[in-house]
Amino acid sequence: MKAHVVIAMLLTLALAAPAWAFNCPVVIKQAEDLIRKAEATKVNADSKPLIDEAKKLVAEAKAHHESAKVKKDHGDAIRKAKTAAAYAEEAITLATP
Repeated sequence: MKAHVVIAMLLTLALAAPAWAFNCPVVIKQAEDLIRKAEATKVNADSKPLIDEAKKLVAEAKAHHESAKVKKDHGDAIRKAKTAAAYAEEAITLATP
């Protein structure tokens, strides 16, 4: 009985692994949407550097995703895209009175 559970878990993980690669574009798009939202707010001296950093990180995330050879590369892309989203959110907060 335990062997069936282990096999089912391994099969589930094996089938889910390729889907991780497809998460990169989704997370990158979310970051890009937040950057556009940040740019649509009243950009000030506090928010401008955050938006610039977010753009840089999104570009790096795209590069990691496009040249990914192993799961870690996709993980790096997602981490950078999420960090970019955080910078964009902070820029939105600082630009809002």
